[in-house]
Amino acid sequence: MKRYVIIGNGVAGATACENIRKNDPDGSITMITEEDIPFYYRVRLPEFISGDITEQELIAKKEEWYRKNNIDLILNQRVVKGDKSERIIETDKGKRLEYDFLLIATGSRAFIPPIKGVNKAGVFTLRNIRDARDIVNYADSVESVVLIGGGLLGLETGNALRKLGKDLMVVEFFPRLLPRQLDSLRAKKLQEIMEGMGFSFRLGARTQEIKGEEKVEGVILEGGEVLDADMVIISAGVRPDIELAKTMGLRIDKGIVVDDHLRTDVDTVYAAGDVAEFNGMLYGIWPAAMEQGKIAGVNMAGGDMKYTGTPMANTLKVLGVNLASAGDIDPDGLLESRTIEKQDVYKKIVIKDNKIVGCIMLGDTEGFNRIKKAMADKRDISDIKDRILEEGFDFNLLN
Repeated sequence: MKRYVIIGNGVAGATACENIRKNDPDGSITMITEEDIPFYYRVRLPEFISGDITEQELIAKKEEWYRKNNIDLILNQRVVKGDKSERIIETDKGKRLEYDFLLIATGSRAFIPPIKGVNKAGVFTLRNIRDARDIVNYADSVESVVLIGGGLLGLETGNALRKLGKDLMVVEFFPRLLPRQLDSLRAKKLQEIMEGMGFSFRLGARTQEIKGEEKVEGVILEGGEVLDADMVIISAGVRPDIELAKTMGLRIDKGIVVDDHLRTDVDTVYAAGDVAEFNGMLYGIWPAAMEQGKIAGVNMAGGDMKYTGTPMANTLKVLGVNLASAGDIDPDGLLESRTIEKQDVYKKIVIKDNKIVGCIMLGDTEGFNRIKKAMADKRDISDIKDRILEEGFDFNLLN
């Protein structure tokens, strides 16, 4: 009987467990995580902060799912070291586990820029449920919040705090919001919508210092402007959690380097999700983590699936507005494109050599999956490129 150990209970780890069990009904599966609840939807943490959903509603896989699939779930323990030769891992509480196959799906941790004052009380990042609980508790006693970083999770977190009645100021280094998902015109439109909701912005700005003795009392920008703040949320990106891989001596570059079977440089050790680096790339998106978890799980259980990469695409809801983007969004207008804009809907396809290389859909995401497939298939669209964004277009024509 094979012994499988999965480290991390995010989407990569959970999907791997599911596929191991499908392919090996008898092997023992142990999932171990430093989280204190089972697999949950991290992307919905802002909804928990705003009070729109409860903690129980965050959970994607209830404890019964683990029991039904005969998975031993160990919560509240971080794996701190491992021996790839002896095939043993050890937790911060001294628990030792032997394995035949190991999956490292430890995800990523929030990046905290070297800003003076980041260790003061009232400075938070949001990566897990504990962070969300701490933010909710601290927000009770504050009025003004500065959000450092204008990415998606940061804006959603800011909106959650706005719903709680807080004044929100966003400080973003880039000159526009969501630079990976929106071009300049659409980013400006989103900014106007958010300003109408009560947000304020400082774009193209850097934070120099977080003021205060022991707790946050303001934020100083480079140039000297002082912003009112009782609380600071830092949303400046993430870094893969590679600490365990370092202790095991696995091959590391930006993340844990894996091959097309999601194996590391050790045959019995696999990696998937935000921590895995494939062909020099860290993906950091939910669809990639799910696909990698599936392939790793199948292969650990004796299968032979190959990973070829995941299109860099996101389907999101920004402050209640549907947004989908993929590939090269051509923010500087250097490539051929087709656009359509009416009321609260904007769509853009970016074209190179008569093939779709990028797409933005704001307000209406109909046909997005077909467009992604056409991108992946490198489908020649010369005969239909002027019609794709027309109302009533049959996206089956992209097949």
